[in-house]
Amino acid sequence: MNNLKIMGEPLPDMPWEERPSGYKHIMWRCTANPIIERDQLSTSNSIFNSAVVPFKKGKYNYAGVFRCDDTNIRMRLHVGFSVDGLKWDIAEEDIPLQGADPAVAEWNFGAGPEVSKWDYGYDPRVVKLEDRYYITWCNGYHGEPTIGIAWTTDFETFHQLENAFLPYNRNGVLFPRKIGERYAMLSRPSDRGHTPFGDIYYSESPDMEFWGRHRLVMKPAPFEKSAWQCTKVGAGPVPIETSEGWLLIYHGVHQTCNGFNYSFGAALLDLDEPWKVIARTGAYLLAPREIYECMGDVPNVTFPCATLHDPATGRLAVYYGCADTVVGVAFGYIPEIIEFTKKTNIL
Repeated sequence: MNNLKIMGEPLPDMPWEERPSGYKHIMWRCTANPIIERDQLSTSNSIFNSAVVPFKKGKYNYAGVFRCDDTNIRMRLHVGFSVDGLKWDIAEEDIPLQGADPAVAEWNFGAGPEVSKWDYGYDPRVVKLEDRYYITWCNGYHGEPTIGIAWTTDFETFHQLENAFLPYNRNGVLFPRKIGERYAMLSRPSDRGHTPFGDIYYSESPDMEFWGRHRLVMKPAPFEKSAWQCTKVGAGPVPIETSEGWLLIYHGVHQTCNGFNYSFGAALLDLDEPWKVIARTGAYLLAPREIYECMGDVPNVTFPCATLHDPATGRLAVYYGCADTVVGVAFGYIPEIIEFTKKTNIL
């Protein structure tokens, strides 16, 4: 794919390992996995399903928002920084949220000590959009899951906006630029529980507050075509813009006799109308295989939430939650992933 163009800022020093000799799969795991252990914080039961971005701050080159379930098994978000994208210093305290309407804030984990009611926040994504970094997450509102949004410029102060959607919703993922002069987001309407269904939808907003123009993007695949994604699908990391379309890494789920199994694959979305799918992988890119992916609080989960990529080399690093317990990284080349997506396309 000599004419392929990959958008984004140069990132020549991103975390990277070459494909192991003789290895034949499209993506390969970091030899340091899991890069974040479950008990890295004094209060953490598990750290997983977290998001990172390039960000210069003193000695650090990367920032992130991490899902840190504490030893009360309360789902919280913490900020972290890293020099190399692999070893992370994660704050012991929850991220501080400010500025939200009291009707939203009083039910939020960042509301402050004067508020007695606490819900939850989990599975964040982070994107640089214009001059701000936006965080989206599954936000507990009156006990129900919806999509929370906040922005920051320094990863110290976080300004909370209105919840994007009515409950129930998960996997809110913003695009890194406007589509037709509107902000754009992928999400997955759901229900209260460990949803046994799920489709990916696209929504637009003129102002990051009022969301509409909802469009179906993709549904689970028929079992006979692609069993790993036949129960539900959900958007993963922020889509990557290429000349072939938006490259979306997404998770797929199938139900086995031992419960749900989470793997991830890729899709190409139309640049101007991202609800139109150009191609999607029939075969997965990565599935639970290693002990740290198969054993944990929720076995058999590889759940992608973030990527780093270098446009010049096509290198891609995917950060993913492992068994709802720890964080891993997998590597690949964007041109190869796009070719694989087209080759195994089930549309």
